[in-house]
Amino acid sequence: MKAFHLLLALFLLNANIFAQQELSLSQAIETGLQNNYQIQISEARADITANSNDWGVAGRYPTINLTLNSNNSYRDLSNPGSVLRTSNTINTGLAPGVEANWTIFNGYRVRYTKEQLEVQEQLSGGDIRIAVENTIQGVIQAYYNALVQQEQLDVVQEVLELSRDRVEYQELRKEFGQASTFDILQTQDAYLNDSTSYILQGNTFQTAIRNLNLSMGVDDLNTPYRLTDTLTYDVADYQLENLQERMQASNNQLQNQFVNRDLAALNTRIQESTLYPTVQVRSGLTYDVALSTGEQQFSFEMEPRKLPKVGAKTFTGFINFAATYPIFDAGVRRKRIENAKTEELIAQHSISDLKRSLNNQLANTLATYNTQKRLVEVTTALAANARRNLEIAEERFRGGLINSFDYRTIQVSYINASQQRLTALFNLKNTETELIRLIGGLVR
Repeated sequence: MKAFHLLLALFLLNANIFAQQELSLSQAIETGLQNNYQIQISEARADITANSNDWGVAGRYPTINLTLNSNNSYRDLSNPGSVLRTSNTINTGLAPGVEANWTIFNGYRVRYTKEQLEVQEQLSGGDIRIAVENTIQGVIQAYYNALVQQEQLDVVQEVLELSRDRVEYQELRKEFGQASTFDILQTQDAYLNDSTSYILQGNTFQTAIRNLNLSMGVDDLNTPYRLTDTLTYDVADYQLENLQERMQASNNQLQNQFVNRDLAALNTRIQESTLYPTVQVRSGLTYDVALSTGEQQFSFEMEPRKLPKVGAKTFTGFINFAATYPIFDAGVRRKRIENAKTEELIAQHSISDLKRSLNNQLANTLATYNTQKRLVEVTTALAANARRNLEIAEERFRGGLINSFDYRTIQVSYINASQQRLTALFNLKNTETELIRLIGGLVR
């Protein structure tokens, strides 16, 4: 038994030595926001949409290209019956230039495309808010879970110390002949059971800490903390009508769905722009440099003679307009417009469905919240009574007014009451966090 005392003492010492770093809930949230990969991914995607939100991407400006063409040819003429019997010429040319193409009208497609890019950037911002919201909620739940396990560990440790005192007390009584071996065994059994509970609760607490580190994005999942916040009963009263108004105005999922509806409407306008003609301007400048060399032979000459090198330079400029209007495409454009309008209808139905689901979720969460408030009040009173009962039982046990069985029953009742209170507080905090998330209050 003394060896077990020593082993348990070392376990308690290690648990206290490593829990040095203090961590508040606000610090945990800040760390989670800095390290969360989903937030970083959403921010990177937002950078892409912001970079794409440009008039150039929408097609407002002309495209200008530098061109360089080479023109090379070889001509071999042989006609014995002609005055010019043979002629061999080599032509080489190089034509640098610049060309510009500009769509000056395409049914306002450029304007609608630019609006589409702006809305896509807005949607990326909504995705960031949802990622931040999920991270905050996850950190809050993990933090309070670790806090519950830490406080439950304190309760089990308190009971364990009482059981240890009982063992020492009964051993002292036995020395004076006031306690039997049976009494010693009963107190030792209680102490061993409490020791087992403490070891298991310690493992549960370490698991909660690892989950907290995971939610904060800390690579070393075994990083220990001393949690500085407390589970307090400090709650507000909420009215369903006010919550519904705030949810309609600020719920991030709903706001993203509104943006998706706007995107669907813009896509319809873009498809309708194909019903209009397209007018384009094409202009350019070229500078052609050509060089010709070769030889030729006339009928009155005995030998062919070389031709002098001839160079030519040509400067050309042009500007042309082109208008196109498809008069038949087997109804493809009309079908695309109809499909786009159907997508608009789907987006509106999705909003209505999401509103219905959120209203139901909000009502259920609020009802659960109000129930859990009452549970916290009841379990808090129950835990207070259990603690007072334990204090009285300790005095009566030492006075010989109750036996070890009754005392053990009161100890177990105290542990259960404390666990019920902590669980009720934890559930209340989680439910309140979910309420705040539904009304868009986690992200300002």
